[in-house]
Amino acid sequence: MHKSPTYDQTPEATAPLSQTWQSPPGFVSWFTHVNQRQIGYRFVVTSLIFFALAGVLALIMRLQLIAPENTLLGADFYNQLFTMHGTTMMFFFAVPAMEGLGIYLVPLMIGTRDMSFPRLNAFGYYVYLIAGVSLFVALFLGMAPAAGWFSYVPLANIAFSPGKGMDFWTSMITFIEISALAAAVELIVTILKQRAPGMTLNRMPLFVWSILVMSFMILFAMPTVMAGSVLLALDRAFDMQFFVASGGGDPLLWQHLFWFFGHPEVYIIMVPALGIISTVIATFTRKPVFGYTALVLALVATGFVSFGLWVHHMFTTGLPHLGLSFFTAAGAMIAIPSGVQVFCWIASLWGTRIRFATPMLFVLGFFAIFIIGGLTGVMVASIPFDTQVHDSYFVVAHLHYVLIGGAVFPFFAGLYYWYPKMTGRLMSERLGKWSFALIFIGTNLTFFPMHQLGLEGMPRRIYTYLEGMGWGDLNFAITLAAFVLAAGFLLTLINAVISRTRGAEAGDNPWQADTLEWAATSPPQNYNFRHLPVVNSRHPLWDEADLTRRQYVKGLRADRRELLVTTLLEAQPQSVLIMPGPSIWPFLLALVVGFGFLGFMFQPLLFVVGFALSFFAITGWLWPRKPWISTKEN
Repeated sequence: MHKSPTYDQTPEATAPLSQTWQSPPGFVSWFTHVNQRQIGYRFVVTSLIFFALAGVLALIMRLQLIAPENTLLGADFYNQLFTMHGTTMMFFFAVPAMEGLGIYLVPLMIGTRDMSFPRLNAFGYYVYLIAGVSLFVALFLGMAPAAGWFSYVPLANIAFSPGKGMDFWTSMITFIEISALAAAVELIVTILKQRAPGMTLNRMPLFVWSILVMSFMILFAMPTVMAGSVLLALDRAFDMQFFVASGGGDPLLWQHLFWFFGHPEVYIIMVPALGIISTVIATFTRKPVFGYTALVLALVATGFVSFGLWVHHMFTTGLPHLGLSFFTAAGAMIAIPSGVQVFCWIASLWGTRIRFATPMLFVLGFFAIFIIGGLTGVMVASIPFDTQVHDSYFVVAHLHYVLIGGAVFPFFAGLYYWYPKMTGRLMSERLGKWSFALIFIGTNLTFFPMHQLGLEGMPRRIYTYLEGMGWGDLNFAITLAAFVLAAGFLLTLINAVISRTRGAEAGDNPWQADTLEWAATSPPQNYNFRHLPVVNSRHPLWDEADLTRRQYVKGLRADRRELLVTTLLEAQPQSVLIMPGPSIWPFLLALVVGFGFLGFMFQPLLFVVGFALSFFAITGWLWPRKPWISTKEN
């Protein structure tokens, strides 16, 4: 494998920087790490673990549905598995996985050394980890929530869901959104204020644009579900009846709050995936993607329009039909920016010599799966059709086509694509192509028949069905296909584990890509770049292939952690930011905040205790040790 030369591979030249930016060794010191690559890597790996756990839960549910009147699972335990599966996939896999890729790659792609708030970055990861582990501990203790991942009231109220299961859900959903908001804030600031000199907004990689749009969407969407889960927790703990009609509340208020988050959530997951698609297509066609400006505007339009779709999920709740018609129009409108991107990608592929490596195969699989999901999405956005198939397996099929096609296929394309950047080794192409084939075939065999089940009247969210309904054969086939799909994912896991030590050495730019992350070593050093690059085009590694002609920023000190701050629009050098080093305080703060949220379920006073302890953790975190900002000019 050809190893591309880079400007910062001399150990003697990089020793001072390596010492300054290194993370302390040892198990205890693991909890003090704040390096952006380490935190991003942890997000990605942890999200994949939760993805695997959610997949196991799904297989158990499919075994229950393999035959009519099956008694493998009871109704309550099935509802717990169903709730945990949906909650894990939506809250603990999809968004954290995309955020993890952003945290790892964005600083590399924009030519900087770290995130703007490295300790906040670490804090967000520990919050995410504690929330996910707590929810699965509740499952193993028989205390898991059982009201669905959407937690509709009155089912989620204390009268119909006694015990601590729903309390775990409300507390951990509020808790994990702190992690999402923290990641969104740091990604926005990093992208807008730390781009390499010359990287104007018009030269940013499309993946960076997609992460920026996603982060702004998180800022506006996540607070609504946090508000809803807090109100539900207060209903359950203090009988405050925000969602109880007999007490003056409104059950539909929960649905409005939840789906104002829930429908943008789908696009929060999907927008970064669209950035991955554009990146992979450009690399494997060896030419710039067609319609850069149109693709950027389509990403922004998707973010805006997605907030006008939430009643799409409430067509059968008795809302005025005149109001519903506007949401039908928005449901059709959201297909326009998606269609623009698809046509831009087709134009990019047209007439080129495509390299059919595994990442590109997952991109092509995305086209087929996502377009089917998009078409059925326009169908259920129609009020008459949605009235017929609402809460049927047709909606289950649509949801999984959109999420697997729009998120999982692109995420796995990105995983195969950036795996050599993260590890320095390539994954096996043979295993990768077998994995793609099984996942593609398994997805269609598992979820396409669900459209037919829905049209035949099978409701979703049921744990069994009668013999005479005629749904047994299709459910039997779907369950077998689900294991084919699981085998495909398992092959990727095996591939990743084996390739970590036995894969072929990748070199620094094995795909001959055009973006700046491939100018760093593979895996990158702790400081990413010895000298920050200067960017003169959208494709710096293609337009300046001769390393001797590249320009670099020099002058940042090697004896302390320094970042270059640039202007918002033109990315001109502005100042130097002095960064904090490794610290245990983000981990301790996550622990005490987690203690407060978990303690609230058993004794509300413990939340006050956690709040008080968090004051001391924040004080330790922010205790001044040295100046943060330097006015040194670059």
